[in-house]
This record gives sequence, structure tokens and C-alpha cells, in this order.
Amino acid sequence: MQRSGGKKRLNELNMDEQELISHVQEGDEAAFARLMGLYKDRIVNYLYQFTGDYQKAVELSQETFLRVYFKADRYKPLAPLSSWIYAIASNLAKTEVKKRRKMATVSLDDLPNNYSAGIYSEDPPDPGLIRNLREALDALHPRYRVPVVLKDMEGFSQEEIARIIKRPVGTVKARISRGRKYLKKMLEKAAHGDACASKNEVREHGRA
Repeated sequence: MQRSGGKKRLNELNMDEQELISHVQEGDEAAFARLMGLYKDRIVNYLYQFTGDYQKAVELSQETFLRVYFKADRYKPLAPLSSWIYAIASNLAKTEVKKRRKMATVSLDDLPNNYSAGIYSEDPPDPGLIRNLREALDALHPRYRVPVVLKDMEGFSQEEIARIIKRPVGTVKARISRGRKYLKKMLEKAAHGDACASKNEVREHGRA
């Protein structure tokens, strides 16, 4: 990729994403900064769904944009730019999940309980539900977690997800369905367990 130093100053207004990436491919750092500004928060939040660790999500997002910058020449305008960027982030997320699974299992109590189904939050409204969702997502295999998060938390269509993970739409549909069923089952089981625990606490309190 050639880095042009004397390039005409980028006009950030009225410039669509295809124009931005074309400027990035020419080594325009101002265009890259603009592109990063458009996607940074979304990518951090997306990666947070996988790690439950905000700092790790930030680190992975930085790696994502480094790859966007240095591999910009590989992008072809056959699919939306967002699909290409999310594909890079997804691959990094799956690598991180595999790495964690090879390491010693960490107690859920050591994971942050501030997971939200939308964005990172420092003050979650329901720590119990968030903990259960975090546990269910952690147990969900990446082949199901990626499409479920992209669909239900990031709002991508099945066709867009198919482009991101490079699988047929039928496969994406099946994985979303199976992933949702698994999450529902896990959350129902957790809710039942929490209810039983609450009843036991009431009984124990009554005996005190």
C-alpha cells in the first residue's frame, strides 16, 4: 500500500464509506481516522459480547482496525464495507475464545457482571440476568455465538451475516435458530435455579 504524504486534504463531509475506503487504500490517514470513528464503538461493543472484558474488547478492536488499515487493499466492493470489518473482528473474537478455552477455566465470579445485550455498561440494571446471559453466551460455541450476536445484538440481516462468516444463508439461519434455542434453554434453567435459591433463602430466613 502506498503512503502518499502530499495528498489533498480529505473532505469528511458528503463522503460515503466506499469513498473512504478507497482513500484508505491510497494511504490517506485522515480517511482512516474518519472510518475508524464511524465503526470503533460498534466494534468494541460487538467484541465485548464475546469477552465480557471491556479492556480486551478495546485491544481486539485496535487489532481489528490495524488490519483494516494495512489490509485495505484486500477489500473488494462486492459486499458492504461493514461486512468486511465485522468479518475481521469476528475472526479475532473466535481466536480469543479458542485461546481462552485452552487455558484453565476461570470462575464466572471472576468475570465482570456488567454485560449488556446492547452496549458496555458500568451500571447494569439486573446483575442476575446479565450474569446468566454471560454464562449462557460463554457456553455457546462460536459457530452459533457469532451469528446470534450479529443478528440479535448488532442487527445484521441473515444475508449480511452470510457474507461476514462466509457461509450459505441456510447455514446462518440454522445456526441462529440453534443458538437461540440453546440460549433460551440455558436462561430458563438459570432462572429456575435462581427462583429455587430465592425460595431456600426465604425458608432459611424464616427459621432464623
